[in-house]
Amino acid sequence: MNEKQFQDALKEHGINLDEQQLQQFNQYYEILVEWNNKMNLTAITDREEVYLKHFFDSITAAFYYDFSSNHLSICDVGAGAGFPSIPLKIVYPNLKITIVDSLKKRITFLNHLADELNLTNVAFYHDRAETFAKNKKFRETFDLVMARAVARTSVLSELCLPLVKVDGDFIMMKGPNITEELETGKLAISTLGGELKDNNRFNLPYENSERHIVQVDKKRKTPNKYPRKPGTPNKEPIE
Repeated sequence: MNEKQFQDALKEHGINLDEQQLQQFNQYYEILVEWNNKMNLTAITDREEVYLKHFFDSITAAFYYDFSSNHLSICDVGAGAGFPSIPLKIVYPNLKITIVDSLKKRITFLNHLADELNLTNVAFYHDRAETFAKNKKFRETFDLVMARAVARTSVLSELCLPLVKVDGDFIMMKGPNITEELETGKLAISTLGGELKDNNRFNLPYENSERHIVQVDKKRKTPNKYPRKPGTPNKEPIE
C-alpha cells in the first residue's frame, strides 16, 4: 500500500487526511525504520507494508468506533511501536492518549516520536499492565482501552478491563480464527465487568488477510482482586 493508496482507502471510509497528517505518517515511518536499526520495534520495515499492516490496520478501528468526540481518553496496552493509538492520534488530534508498555526502550522511542511529530495530550508509562491497573490514578478512568495483537481474550480482558470506566469500552484488534478464543474468553469478560458487544470481521485490502475489531462494553465495576499479580493472568487465565 503506497501513500496514495493509503490516502484513498481511508477516504473510502470518510477519513480525509490533510498534508500535515500525510507528512506525520511519512515522518513516523522514517523514525520507525531509523530506530528499528537500534532496537527491535517491528519485523515489518518495507514502506508499503508498514503503511498497510501498521498504519492502515491501526486506523481500521475507526471504521467501527467513533473517535471524533472531544477529549476521548484512550489507554493503549502493550502498544509496542505505538500501534494502534499513534496512527489514530494523527488522524484524530483531539484524542487523549496514554500508552503502557513493559519495555523501557520502547517508551524512550515513543517519547522521541511524539516530540518529532508534535503530538500533544500523549503520555507514556513504563509499567506492567497488571501493576498499572492497580494504580488508583488510572484504574477505571479511561473511556476506551485498546490492545492490538497482545494476548488472547481471557488474558487481555484481565489486563485491560480494570482500566475501563463503567459505561466505557474495550477494543481488541485481532487476526483470524478467533471464534473459539472469544468463546473461551467469555467468562473472563463477564468476571471483569464486561459484556461482548460486537465482533466486526473484515479483510485488509491488497493482501486480503482477515481481521476482527472486537468491542466489549464495561457494564460493572471490576472486582478489586483483578488484575492479579504480574504474570498470573497469563499463567492462570480466567477460563
